[in-house]
Amino acid sequence: MENAQLVGLARQATLQRQLDLIANNIANVNTNGFKAQTLLLEETRQPQASADSFLTPDRPISFVIDDANLYDFQPGQMMQTGNPTDLALDGKGWFVVQTAQGERFTRNGSFAINNEGRLVTRDGDTVLTDAGPLTLAPNEQTPTIAADGTISTNQGVRGKLRVVDFANPGELKKIGETLFEGQNPQAATLPRVVQGQIEKSNVRAVVELTRMIAVGRAYESVAKWMQDANDLRRNAIEKLATVN
Repeated sequence: MENAQLVGLARQATLQRQLDLIANNIANVNTNGFKAQTLLLEETRQPQASADSFLTPDRPISFVIDDANLYDFQPGQMMQTGNPTDLALDGKGWFVVQTAQGERFTRNGSFAINNEGRLVTRDGDTVLTDAGPLTLAPNEQTPTIAADGTISTNQGVRGKLRVVDFANPGELKKIGETLFEGQNPQAATLPRVVQGQIEKSNVRAVVELTRMIAVGRAYESVAKWMQDANDLRRNAIEKLATVN
């Protein structure tokens, strides 16, 4: 009976973490460039008891654990903003930004030009070109960015946005809401940068709400099963303690 309780607790803990992820997805349904995430579940088996004096042999006990977070890297819907510093990637690829912790990668193209003339994220991180940070002079106009990422102003061509891709995006590690950390980025093949548009979150609110209801029901089902197991154990103890 204790084993049943332990299996139930493991399941409830996993369902709780799954519910937290769903809630976070719903909370970021309007976050630009946000990628929905879910749990990768895995079965783990407890080894059998070493004693062999039982009438029937022990059976392995299965537990469920959350092995990792999985991200949905499908592109979100592109929305027209008309803001020349808003950029979106039509297809695969990631913008590269320089943070205090090193290079990070994002699909959130809600950028701006700061007081120093640099193209930055809304958090102030510098957006990188193939030649590193780009600083525009005070007399330069708002840049025009071509589909291949080439940046031009009234002073001519000023650089080219750095757009990268990964052989295995599943190995990316999320840092914050829309930034990712990854190894061995490669130049994206034929990236298409769209100026004046932005990629929205790829969270599907109706799907997430449906998942939330299903997880909630599963949690209640496990709770009832654990209560039944607890009642069975209590009844067994009461009967064993009865003196005839």
